[in-house]
Amino acid sequence: MFNFKTVASTAMAAGLLALSATAPVIAQDKYDVYLSMSYIGNDWQAEAANMVKAIASHSNYADRVNLRVQVAGPNAQRQIQQINAMVQAGADAIVVYPISPTALNNVVKNACDKGVTIIAYDGEITEPCAYNVTIDQDEAGRVTAEWLVEQMGGEGDIVLMTGVPGTSVDAARTAAAKEVFAKHEGINVVGEAIGMWSQAVARTELSKILATRDWSDVDGLWMQVGCFTANAMQLEAGIAADALLPCAGEGSNGGRIQMLPAGTDVEGAASPYAPLGAPRISYASPPYSGALAFKLAVDVLDGKEIADLTTLPLPLVTSETVQLCETGSWDEQKAGCNAFLPSLVSNPGWFASIFSADLPEVGLNAALVGQPED
Repeated sequence: MFNFKTVASTAMAAGLLALSATAPVIAQDKYDVYLSMSYIGNDWQAEAANMVKAIASHSNYADRVNLRVQVAGPNAQRQIQQINAMVQAGADAIVVYPISPTALNNVVKNACDKGVTIIAYDGEITEPCAYNVTIDQDEAGRVTAEWLVEQMGGEGDIVLMTGVPGTSVDAARTAAAKEVFAKHEGINVVGEAIGMWSQAVARTELSKILATRDWSDVDGLWMQVGCFTANAMQLEAGIAADALLPCAGEGSNGGRIQMLPAGTDVEGAASPYAPLGAPRISYASPPYSGALAFKLAVDVLDGKEIADLTTLPLPLVTSETVQLCETGSWDEQKAGCNAFLPSLVSNPGWFASIFSADLPEVGLNAALVGQPED
């Protein structure tokens, strides 16, 4: 029997198929990823933020992810409030530099329970549902302290410059270094200050310490940030380049240029941002950790499995391994260079450990101005 309903349904189905073949495909909604920053008053944090923004704007992610950035400052309660607001606004993932390893646990657990992916970079979050991307901060403190003790022959007076208080980074590095120093009866800590991972703060705090003692009263320096500035201050005080104190400290580009043999011809170099043959070990939490955390967050949103803890290689550079980058290209960095010409990087406090083979999307321009690789 002829069935008008069947004919009508068939015609309608054919029409819908024809329409679907010609209608534009509606794009899938983008992921909403938030960057929650805490303290930003130093070069490292600026670079890390630039590299997150750069990877988010790369062609691999720009059409898939909306990145929103918020800054809480060194205030755990404000960061908690901001993360709560991010969750309420519909965040799919939050990449966070935590001001505290424990203070954010409740808000992070609440976010996880609502299906939000949380990944911390550099500093750690102890809430089990959070992912963490960091170096071994204990190793950073221990290895650099051991180097300094060896340079000093196991005895002498040292000055410590710590980082941002309350962070897991500062706590772990400082505790590990002090444990090393405590094993050597001949080592005395004669000055200690909070440096906030800032060259400018390091200068202020060193000036305060030196108001009651002279450079001749110090035999070594352990500084989470500030070796470049300490070398500059010694030169200003009339100390010869070949008499600079050994300094275990950050991976600033200025400090690495100073590590090159004195007299090395370096384009754009001018004292104190010039080769001095300074006795140094240079280490760093790589600023690319935030970009890697972003990449891993998107992987999780895409349904991939990642490790709860991603431990990055600790970048360690000494006078024997410092290598100048002539162009700063990604390929040149891949080949092993680890310090940039002052003509390429005018800020000596800028951190030079920016290369990761896992992040071809970001390079020198990403760290400098937030521009991705082609």
